[in-house]
Amino acid sequence: MSTKIALKFSRSNRIYRPSEPVEGKIVIKSPSSISHYGIRLSVNGSVNLQVRGGSAGVIETFYGVVKPITIVNKSIEVKPSGKIGSGTTEVPFTMVLKQNGEKSLERFYETFHGTDVSIQYLFTVDIARGYLYKSLSATMEVIVESDKADLLERPVSPEMAIFYITQDTQRHPLLPEIKSGGFRVTGRMSTLCSLLDPISGELTVETSAVPISSIDIHLLRVESILMGEKIVTETSLIQTTQMEMSVVI
Repeated sequence: MSTKIALKFSRSNRIYRPSEPVEGKIVIKSPSSISHYGIRLSVNGSVNLQVRGGSAGVIETFYGVVKPITIVNKSIEVKPSGKIGSGTTEVPFTMVLKQNGEKSLERFYETFHGTDVSIQYLFTVDIARGYLYKSLSATMEVIVESDKADLLERPVSPEMAIFYITQDTQRHPLLPEIKSGGFRVTGRMSTLCSLLDPISGELTVETSAVPISSIDIHLLRVESILMGEKIVTETSLIQTTQMEMSVVI
Protein backbone atom coordinates (compact mmCIF):
# COMPACT_ATOMS: atom_id res chain seq x y z
CA MET A 1 0.00 0.00 0.00
CA SER A 2 1.42 3.37 -1.04
CA THR A 3 1.06 6.65 0.80
CA LYS A 4 -2.02 8.62 -0.25
CA ILE A 5 -2.76 12.30 0.27
CA ALA A 6 -6.00 14.25 -0.16
CA LEU A 7 -7.52 17.67 0.54
CA LYS A 8 -10.70 17.83 2.61
CA PHE A 9 -12.36 21.24 2.84
CA SER A 10 -14.62 22.46 5.64
CA ARG A 11 -17.48 23.02 3.18
CA SER A 12 -18.66 20.06 1.16
CA ASN A 13 -19.63 22.32 -1.77
CA ARG A 14 -16.20 24.04 -1.66
CA ILE A 15 -17.78 27.48 -2.27
CA TYR A 16 -15.95 30.46 -0.74
CA ARG A 17 -15.72 34.22 -1.14
CA PRO A 18 -12.29 35.91 -1.54
CA SER A 19 -12.36 37.48 1.94
CA GLU A 20 -13.43 34.26 3.71
CA PRO A 21 -10.90 31.83 5.21
CA VAL A 22 -10.61 28.59 3.28
CA GLU A 23 -10.32 25.92 5.94
CA GLY A 24 -9.90 22.19 5.84
CA LYS A 25 -7.59 19.26 6.48
CA ILE A 26 -4.78 17.55 4.62
CA VAL A 27 -5.49 13.83 5.00
CA ILE A 28 -2.46 11.55 4.76
CA LYS A 29 -2.80 7.77 4.77
CA SER A 30 0.50 5.92 5.04
CA PRO A 31 1.33 2.28 5.81
CA SER A 32 4.47 3.37 7.67
CA SER A 33 5.98 6.51 9.15
CA ILE A 34 7.68 8.84 6.67
CA SER A 35 10.05 11.79 6.99
CA HIS A 36 9.42 15.00 5.11
CA TYR A 37 10.95 18.43 4.53
CA GLY A 38 7.78 20.44 5.03
CA ILE A 39 4.14 20.52 3.96
CA ARG A 40 3.12 23.48 1.82
CA LEU A 41 -0.28 24.57 0.55
CA SER A 42 -0.60 26.82 -2.49
CA VAL A 43 -3.48 28.32 -4.44
CA ASN A 44 -3.40 29.38 -8.05
CA GLY A 45 -6.26 31.29 -9.65
CA SER A 46 -6.17 32.16 -13.33
CA VAL A 47 -8.21 33.00 -16.41
CA ASN A 48 -7.41 30.71 -19.35
CA LEU A 49 -8.46 29.89 -22.87
CA GLN A 50 -9.08 26.19 -23.32
CA VAL A 51 -8.99 23.84 -26.29
CA ARG A 52 -12.16 21.97 -27.16
CA GLY A 53 -12.55 18.78 -29.11
CA GLY A 54 -13.69 18.99 -32.73
CA SER A 55 -13.50 21.99 -34.99
CA ALA A 56 -11.85 25.14 -33.68
CA GLY A 57 -13.99 28.16 -32.90
CA VAL A 58 -13.12 31.80 -33.43
CA ILE A 59 -11.86 32.31 -29.86
CA GLU A 60 -10.01 29.01 -29.83
CA THR A 61 -7.85 30.12 -32.75
CA PHE A 62 -6.17 32.54 -30.31
CA TYR A 63 -5.17 29.69 -27.97
CA GLY A 64 -1.44 30.05 -27.32
CA VAL A 65 -1.52 33.73 -28.25
CA VAL A 66 -3.49 35.03 -25.28
CA LYS A 67 -1.52 34.44 -22.09
CA PRO A 68 -3.32 33.26 -18.92
CA ILE A 69 -4.30 36.04 -16.52
CA THR A 70 -3.14 35.36 -12.96
CA ILE A 71 -5.70 36.28 -10.29
CA VAL A 72 -3.98 34.92 -7.21
CA ASN A 73 -0.82 32.91 -6.59
CA LYS A 74 0.23 32.38 -2.98
CA SER A 75 1.68 29.65 -0.82
CA ILE A 76 1.92 28.94 2.91
CA GLU A 77 3.82 26.44 5.04
CA VAL A 78 1.33 24.25 6.87
CA LYS A 79 3.87 22.11 8.72
CA PRO A 80 7.68 22.33 9.04
CA SER A 81 10.07 19.43 8.49
CA GLY A 82 9.39 16.36 10.58
CA LYS A 83 7.81 12.93 10.53
CA ILE A 84 4.33 11.62 9.72
CA GLY A 85 3.25 8.51 11.60
CA SER A 86 1.70 5.42 10.08
CA GLY A 87 -2.05 5.21 9.60
CA THR A 88 -4.25 8.25 8.95
CA THR A 89 -2.94 11.72 9.79
CA GLU A 90 -5.02 14.90 9.47
CA VAL A 91 -3.24 18.26 9.26
CA PRO A 92 -5.55 21.31 9.55
CA PHE A 93 -5.00 24.39 7.38
CA THR A 94 -6.42 27.90 6.92
CA MET A 95 -5.79 30.24 4.02
CA VAL A 96 -7.45 33.54 3.05
CA LEU A 97 -7.46 34.25 -0.66
CA LYS A 98 -7.45 38.02 -0.20
CA GLN A 99 -6.55 39.81 3.03
CA ASN A 100 -8.10 43.18 3.85
CA GLY A 101 -6.05 45.89 2.16
CA GLU A 102 -4.03 43.35 0.20
CA LYS A 103 -3.51 44.14 -3.48
CA SER A 104 -4.34 41.14 -5.64
CA LEU A 105 -2.69 40.55 -9.00
CA GLU A 106 -6.06 41.01 -10.71
CA ARG A 107 -9.63 41.43 -9.52
CA PHE A 108 -11.27 38.29 -8.11
CA TYR A 109 -13.48 37.00 -10.90
CA GLU A 110 -16.01 34.33 -10.01
CA THR A 111 -15.31 30.72 -10.95
CA PHE A 112 -16.44 30.12 -14.53
CA HIS A 113 -16.29 27.06 -16.79
CA GLY A 114 -17.28 28.10 -20.29
CA THR A 115 -16.82 26.58 -23.69
CA ASP A 116 -13.73 28.62 -24.51
CA VAL A 117 -12.86 30.49 -21.30
CA SER A 118 -12.29 29.05 -17.82
CA ILE A 119 -11.66 30.75 -14.47
CA GLN A 120 -10.27 28.30 -11.93
CA TYR A 121 -8.94 28.39 -8.37
CA LEU A 122 -6.81 25.31 -7.65
CA PHE A 123 -5.46 24.36 -4.23
CA THR A 124 -2.39 22.12 -4.22
CA VAL A 125 -0.68 20.47 -1.25
CA ASP A 126 2.94 19.34 -1.59
CA ILE A 127 4.93 17.20 0.82
CA ALA A 128 8.63 17.43 0.01
CA ARG A 129 10.59 14.24 0.76
CA GLY A 130 14.07 14.97 -0.57
CA TYR A 131 15.96 13.78 -3.63
CA LEU A 132 15.56 10.05 -3.02
CA TYR A 133 11.78 10.10 -2.79
CA LYS A 134 9.07 11.50 -5.01
CA SER A 135 7.13 14.40 -3.51
CA LEU A 136 3.55 13.74 -2.52
CA SER A 137 0.91 16.13 -3.88
CA ALA A 138 -2.81 16.53 -4.41
CA THR A 139 -4.87 19.21 -6.16
CA MET A 140 -8.51 20.21 -5.79
CA GLU A 141 -10.59 23.09 -7.12
CA VAL A 142 -12.60 25.48 -4.96
CA ILE A 143 -15.47 27.60 -6.25
CA VAL A 144 -15.08 31.34 -5.71
CA GLU A 145 -18.09 33.66 -5.58
CA SER A 146 -18.05 37.47 -5.42
CA ASP A 147 -17.92 39.14 -2.04
CA LYS A 148 -21.19 40.60 -0.81
CA ALA A 149 -19.67 44.08 -0.99
CA ASP A 150 -19.14 43.60 -4.72
CA LEU A 151 -22.74 42.52 -5.38
CA LEU A 152 -25.62 44.78 -6.25
CA GLU A 153 -27.75 45.71 -3.28
CA ARG A 154 -30.99 43.79 -3.08
CA PRO A 155 -33.71 44.07 -4.05
CA VAL A 156 -32.46 44.50 -7.60
CA SER A 157 -34.86 46.55 -9.68
CA PRO A 158 -35.27 44.52 -12.89
CA GLU A 159 -34.74 46.20 -16.22
CA MET A 160 -37.41 44.92 -18.61
CA ALA A 161 -36.47 44.72 -22.29
CA ILE A 162 -39.41 44.86 -24.71
CA PHE A 163 -39.10 42.75 -27.87
CA TYR A 164 -41.14 41.62 -30.86
CA ILE A 165 -40.71 38.82 -33.41
CA THR A 166 -42.19 38.87 -36.92
CA GLN A 167 -41.41 37.23 -40.23
CA ASP A 168 -39.36 40.33 -41.12
CA THR A 169 -37.01 39.97 -38.14
CA GLN A 170 -35.94 36.43 -39.05
CA ARG A 171 -32.70 35.80 -40.92
CA HIS A 172 -33.23 32.09 -41.64
CA PRO A 173 -35.51 30.71 -44.43
CA LEU A 174 -39.21 30.45 -43.50
CA LEU A 175 -42.01 28.22 -44.80
CA PRO A 176 -43.97 29.90 -47.60
CA GLU A 177 -47.21 29.90 -45.56
CA ILE A 178 -45.46 31.62 -42.65
CA LYS A 179 -43.74 34.14 -44.92
CA SER A 180 -46.97 35.05 -46.70
CA GLY A 181 -49.39 34.78 -43.78
CA GLY A 182 -47.04 36.30 -41.23
CA PHE A 183 -46.86 36.10 -37.45
CA ARG A 184 -46.21 38.45 -34.55
CA VAL A 185 -44.93 37.62 -31.09
CA THR A 186 -44.36 40.32 -28.50
CA GLY A 187 -43.06 40.24 -24.95
CA ARG A 188 -40.75 41.61 -22.33
CA MET A 189 -37.99 40.05 -20.22
CA SER A 190 -35.88 41.02 -17.25
CA THR A 191 -32.29 41.74 -18.30
CA LEU A 192 -30.86 42.40 -14.82
CA CYS A 193 -31.09 39.56 -12.31
CA SER A 194 -29.02 37.37 -10.02
CA LEU A 195 -27.87 33.99 -11.27
CA LEU A 196 -29.53 32.51 -8.18
CA ASP A 197 -32.94 33.91 -9.16
CA PRO A 198 -35.26 32.79 -11.97
CA ILE A 199 -35.39 34.80 -15.20
CA SER A 200 -38.86 36.28 -15.54
CA GLY A 201 -40.78 37.78 -18.41
CA GLU A 202 -43.89 37.66 -20.57
CA LEU A 203 -44.55 36.46 -24.11
CA THR A 204 -47.69 36.90 -26.22
CA VAL A 205 -48.45 35.30 -29.59
CA GLU A 206 -50.59 37.95 -31.25
CA THR A 207 -51.01 36.38 -34.69
CA SER A 208 -49.77 33.29 -36.51
CA ALA A 209 -50.60 31.93 -39.96
CA VAL A 210 -49.95 28.35 -38.82
CA PRO A 211 -50.70 26.51 -35.55
CA ILE A 212 -47.92 26.67 -32.93
CA SER A 213 -47.06 23.34 -31.28
CA SER A 214 -44.46 24.59 -28.79
CA ILE A 215 -42.35 27.56 -27.75
CA ASP A 216 -38.75 27.04 -26.65
CA ILE A 217 -36.54 29.54 -24.81
CA HIS A 218 -32.80 29.15 -25.26
CA LEU A 219 -30.29 30.35 -22.68
CA LEU A 220 -27.01 31.21 -24.39
CA ARG A 221 -23.53 31.78 -22.99
CA VAL A 222 -21.60 34.65 -24.59
CA GLU A 223 -17.80 34.59 -24.20
CA SER A 224 -15.55 37.40 -25.38
CA ILE A 225 -11.85 38.15 -25.39
CA LEU A 226 -10.10 41.44 -26.17
CA MET A 227 -7.33 41.22 -28.79
CA GLY A 228 -5.79 44.65 -29.15
CA GLU A 229 -8.70 46.88 -30.13
CA LYS A 230 -10.84 44.00 -31.39
CA ILE A 231 -13.37 42.04 -29.34
CA VAL A 232 -13.86 38.42 -30.47
CA THR A 233 -17.11 36.80 -29.32
CA GLU A 234 -18.57 33.31 -29.46
CA THR A 235 -22.00 32.08 -28.36
CA SER A 236 -22.91 28.59 -27.14
CA LEU A 237 -26.15 27.00 -25.95
CA ILE A 238 -26.50 26.32 -22.22
CA GLN A 239 -30.12 25.37 -21.68
CA THR A 240 -33.41 24.99 -23.54
CA THR A 241 -36.74 25.34 -21.75
CA GLN A 242 -40.11 24.55 -23.32
CA MET A 243 -42.90 26.90 -22.27
CA GLU A 244 -46.40 25.86 -21.38
CA MET A 245 -49.01 27.53 -23.60
CA SER A 246 -52.38 28.87 -22.55
CA VAL A 247 -55.10 30.06 -24.91
CA VAL A 248 -57.07 33.19 -24.08
CA ILE A 249 -60.50 33.37 -25.78
